[in-house]
Amino acid sequence: MTESPDSRSLVSASSQLNLMEIEAIDDKEFDIPQVDTPPTLESILNEPEDEDEPFILEDTCLLNTENIDAHSCETSSLSVYVHLRRRKAVETNATVHGSVLRRNVLKGISAQIVSAADKVDAGLPTAVTVSNVIAVGTSHGLALVFDQNQALRLCLGTTATGAEYGAVSALSINHDCTRLLCGFAKGQITMWDLANGKLLRTITDAHPPGTAILHVKFTDHPALAVCNDSGGSVFELSFRRVMGMRTCESRCLFSGSKGEVCCVEPLHAGPELKDHPITHYSLLAMASLTKILLIGLKPSLKVWMTFPYGKTDPASVPLLAWQFVAVQKTINPVLAFCRGDTIHFLLVKKDESGIIHVIKQRQLLLNCDLISLSWINPRTLVLMDSTEKLRVVDRPSQEELETVDMAELQLVYNSSHFKSLATGGNVSQALALVGEKTCYQSVCSYAGQIMYLGTKSVHIMTLRNWRERVDYLLKQEKFMEALSLAWSLHEGTAKAVLGLFADPAKRKGVVADKMVEILLQYVDRSLKKCPEQGKIQVMEQHFQDMVPVMVDYCLLLQRTDLLFNQIYPRLVENSVARGVFLESLEPYILSERIGCLTAAVMRDLLSYFQENGMMDSVEGCLVHMDITNLDIQQVVQMCWDNQLYDAMIYVFNSGMNDYITNAKMHIISFSHLSPSTDEHVVMGNKLLVYISCCLAGRAYPLGDIPEDLVPQVKNQVFEFLIRLHSVEAAQEEEVYPYIRTLLHFDTREFLNVLALTFEDFKNDKQALEYQQRIVDILLKIMVDNSDFTPSQVGCLFTFLARQLAKPDNTLFVNRKLFDQVLEFLCSPDDDSRHTERQQVLLELLQVGGVVQFDEERLLELAEKAEFYQICEFMYDKKHLYNKIVDCYLKDPLRKEELFNYIHNILSMPGYSSEEKQLVWVKALQHIKDLVSINSAKTAELVAVHFADEVQSIITSLQDDYLAFQFLKCLLNPSFREGLNPQTVLRLGPDLHELLVDLLCQFSPQQVTAFLKTSQDYRLEEAIQITEKHKLHEATAYLLEKKGNVQGAFEVLLQTLKGKLHKLALEGSEADKPDGEEEETGDEVQSLLRRVEEALHDIIALCQRSSHGLNQQQREALWFPLLEAMMSPQKLLKGADTKHTSDALKELTMKVLNSMSSFIAPPAIIQRILQDPVYGKGKLAELQGLILGMLETFNYEQTLLETTTNLLNSDLHWSLSHLRKAVSRGLHPRQYHCNICLQQYKRRQESEEEIIIFSCGHLYHCQCLQRKEVGVLSERQYSWSCYKCTSNQGSRPADRPSAESSRSRSTSLAQVSQTVTFHNQNKSSCLATLDAQQTQAWDHFRTLYRGPSRLSVLTELTHSHGNERAGLSNPVHPGTGSIYHSENFQLKLSPPPLVEE
Repeated sequence: MTESPDSRSLVSASSQLNLMEIEAIDDKEFDIPQVDTPPTLESILNEPEDEDEPFILEDTCLLNTENIDAHSCETSSLSVYVHLRRRKAVETNATVHGSVLRRNVLKGISAQIVSAADKVDAGLPTAVTVSNVIAVGTSHGLALVFDQNQALRLCLGTTATGAEYGAVSALSINHDCTRLLCGFAKGQITMWDLANGKLLRTITDAHPPGTAILHVKFTDHPALAVCNDSGGSVFELSFRRVMGMRTCESRCLFSGSKGEVCCVEPLHAGPELKDHPITHYSLLAMASLTKILLIGLKPSLKVWMTFPYGKTDPASVPLLAWQFVAVQKTINPVLAFCRGDTIHFLLVKKDESGIIHVIKQRQLLLNCDLISLSWINPRTLVLMDSTEKLRVVDRPSQEELETVDMAELQLVYNSSHFKSLATGGNVSQALALVGEKTCYQSVCSYAGQIMYLGTKSVHIMTLRNWRERVDYLLKQEKFMEALSLAWSLHEGTAKAVLGLFADPAKRKGVVADKMVEILLQYVDRSLKKCPEQGKIQVMEQHFQDMVPVMVDYCLLLQRTDLLFNQIYPRLVENSVARGVFLESLEPYILSERIGCLTAAVMRDLLSYFQENGMMDSVEGCLVHMDITNLDIQQVVQMCWDNQLYDAMIYVFNSGMNDYITNAKMHIISFSHLSPSTDEHVVMGNKLLVYISCCLAGRAYPLGDIPEDLVPQVKNQVFEFLIRLHSVEAAQEEEVYPYIRTLLHFDTREFLNVLALTFEDFKNDKQALEYQQRIVDILLKIMVDNSDFTPSQVGCLFTFLARQLAKPDNTLFVNRKLFDQVLEFLCSPDDDSRHTERQQVLLELLQVGGVVQFDEERLLELAEKAEFYQICEFMYDKKHLYNKIVDCYLKDPLRKEELFNYIHNILSMPGYSSEEKQLVWVKALQHIKDLVSINSAKTAELVAVHFADEVQSIITSLQDDYLAFQFLKCLLNPSFREGLNPQTVLRLGPDLHELLVDLLCQFSPQQVTAFLKTSQDYRLEEAIQITEKHKLHEATAYLLEKKGNVQGAFEVLLQTLKGKLHKLALEGSEADKPDGEEEETGDEVQSLLRRVEEALHDIIALCQRSSHGLNQQQREALWFPLLEAMMSPQKLLKGADTKHTSDALKELTMKVLNSMSSFIAPPAIIQRILQDPVYGKGKLAELQGLILGMLETFNYEQTLLETTTNLLNSDLHWSLSHLRKAVSRGLHPRQYHCNICLQQYKRRQESEEEIIIFSCGHLYHCQCLQRKEVGVLSERQYSWSCYKCTSNQGSRPADRPSAESSRSRSTSLAQVSQTVTFHNQNKSSCLATLDAQQTQAWDHFRTLYRGPSRLSVLTELTHSHGNERAGLSNPVHPGTGSIYHSENFQLKLSPPPLVEE
């Protein structure tokens, strides 16, 4: 019989742990503090089943990244490149696992199960277990035993016994595969001898009758097993043989009455771990509906730990699975358990002192409801969810590797046994609900294999070995995924690996050979699958998807020989593939992952780039490659023709060690380019950088010159630069052409290159000679040549000054040359480039060049040339700071900086008192100039440093406008607030009055504002000033401030009369020409606005003053105003003046409305009727005026009535709520006193007072009195709740009654109720408003925060004074209702006037 996947040995996979992998396992995950002392079995059996029971262990590693396995983090990619021309990079860190599980159907066993059901009425399969044999239980009580070749060895039991016992509900084989335990749906247990099929025991009394066997499990102890029934109880079965009699003793480990156990799992150890210290305890894990229990059966029964699930779905299935795992170079058991979607792990280990520790590990959270949990190896779990999908999960990384749909299996469920249907269904609803999805007996794992039992078939799952996983992807032509998986195997980051060497070197060697094989297949496939017809873009895209993958993996494997000697020759056959391959090399060359190409590939690469115009790519690649195997002459010619200067320099330098020829060629080419073009700038910058690199010992464009060549290269470059003439020089060529060309291109940068080079010339004698020679040449070229600008010449001498200022300087420069440069820069006849020449000279002086000049001569020339910064530099050096002030004043660009300079000199330390005094005097002399420049900054400077000289400064200004500008800033209140608090500025009133006078002259509109903000002037003098300048508004303000209200009124009244007179004259003029009508209308409108403004001011004055006047004085104010408004109306007659007349009547009504608050209406009407305009008119003319006043009265009356109603309604609402609060009934929490703990009615015939608080606590009055919780006040007791106040930490009797009345320990208000029980009557209740209720009233009133409907009116009273809208301010607590305000005032204003 040939061996096939479904007939091969079922135990071919070794069950032993791979001890070679122990070294590679990270032990940080398991380094967790030990647990507390485990509870006893009795304490667990007696504790309540609480779903919210907290976990007894503190998980210290859930969020600690240090405790996570190293394998949980993927290694980062070795290369992720951005390919420029639509090339794709290979993502080597992409997670590809391929097919991890191999799924086989055991066809032989499956066929015989179906056949047994048909031929011998065996029934459907119900349970399976695996060891060296496979046992399958059926629904008719049979157990079919198959060997490793799927041949039926035994058929245990009969259908007759099946009818008596029911279906096989559980199976178990012992560790040496000699005994089989069968549990049945009606509660019986049988033991069979697997050697001969003999029935050894029938156990019927091991557990309570009427319950099905859910689990029966052998332990590693040969005479010990455990069983779990549908009552939720767990029993220990001890097998003995005494004098030929086989017996079984049962002991209850867990009673179902304390919580139903639905899953048990003993710890099994293989033969290689039989001496493990943990195995001697015969560990047993039990899963109830609420918690996990871990107990030891040997040497005596002991509970090691409990672990609650917490909140879970009641329909979820509890699952358990043991596995030995290598941790910290030792092997210890780990229990995986879950209920729902979270898997927890517990590590059990024994330390050196012999103490057992149970340590919680990092949990695994999934997004599915699990019904099966199995280990397939120490690092991999195989899970099944409620949708019958297998999920392969790597435990250290918590990564899901594969998902397999098992729906076609038609998995067998054990629901009928959990519902105990065979015995009448006498189980709890909770257990029946869990049983809906249980499949404990349909899944069995053994030796790295997991078996699944279906209704008609048996499936077995094993891990594929690494080569099989790769080949599986290749068969599907998934080359990218196969290469990615192979690379993860190569690097050791793959998961669930089987059959690979643990030694990294061996592993990499084997996997690399496989990857080479895959790559060659991938090349052949890419050529075969290339579309032969169609657009060229399609072919390009095809190879662009494939070729970079080949290149990337060859480089990852460091196999360039494979890439260039095997892969490239195959791709050359296709021209498109050849082009894509050559293009794909560029990013690897630029990143220096490819440093050397074969000669053939290099030639093809250069020719391809040249043919396709990709010369930039050629240059980029050349400077990163070894060019020793190239035709240098051909490359140089190509570079020169295509202006690849960097590449040409690299070829000359690296290929021929020639550092001069290319520089000579570049300068010659550069000198023929037109200046200011882009090519000219680019080439010039390249030349400067190249020369700088050569002189610094660095290679261009990257790398370093070999150390032995550095001195030689420097000498060659210097000799080249200082050549008198070029080799093929024409007669008209100027001397030193190379240096001259570079100086003309960029003088400053070329000199910077030389300066950097001179830094290295410390003790080299020859180099110092070169240095002096170059300096002499520079002077000869630039000083006597008019081609160079002042800036370029200045750069040269700045460079020289820096070199001469060095302490170890050896250069010699004639001082006459510096004088010559000075004359050149300070030439007064040359106005061009004034700023540039000054900056050049300043820079020259700052770097030390001042020592090269005669200072007096320098100052003289600088003043003539108006180089004020040069003068400042020299004066600062001589500490003549007062002269620097003149420099700032003369320099138009820096005048504003003078103020900060003076302030710094006068306030900062470091200057002598004589120097400060000179600057102080100089500033005072030029104070007029300072005010002209910036009056605000001058005022600030004077306030800080010249506070005592203000009067003399005003005198010295001699200009009223300058004095006005200065004083306006100095006396501005906001300016004075911004000064330093330590600054004391004492100014007399005469200065303020002077400013008022100046304001009247230059800014009359600001006078009143200044008078209101300032308080430092004298009233009489200010009044005289404003009267002199006829500023009536300001005069009126001052008179009112003085207290002369009548005088202020007269001034404003005269102003108003004057404006009214002009308005009357303007409005009465008629018969204007058409051209002037529009102009006259605008003038009338302007006059009306002025009249309205003047009227507003005088009304405001009258309203402010009327509060403190008697009736007669008020009439003396308001009636002249009314007269003034009515008198101009006599002059306005005719239709043309109707608009003006109506406007004046409207203003008159405004006056009447304003005065109605202060003058009695009869007096107003009498005065109106005496007026000629109104008195002699008809009643219709008075109608509008009278109706307006009546409307105002009606409005105020309505408003008053509405306000009264609101007050009454609000008060009634508040009082009704308070009454409800203090008189509501109270319901006690308990019916006993909270002090004596006796019933509130201890004796039927006794009369006792009880007190109930609003918190619900009830007391006898006598008990409270004994506890001294009552406070006597006003001959009544004020009670406090004893229990609530005791919880606050102090006794109520120790507090004042006011405090206890506001306590919130019980409720909003502490209300007491007195109830007296009589013997004659059943009960009577008396409710009185006692002192406690009075306190509740006060308490509720203080807490009342209801929004009153009068809160708006309240806010209006608060906001009236500061003229802010009340609605914009939130109502403060305690002022939400009208009765919280003691001084409520309501200002009434008339409604808008409506003209008919």
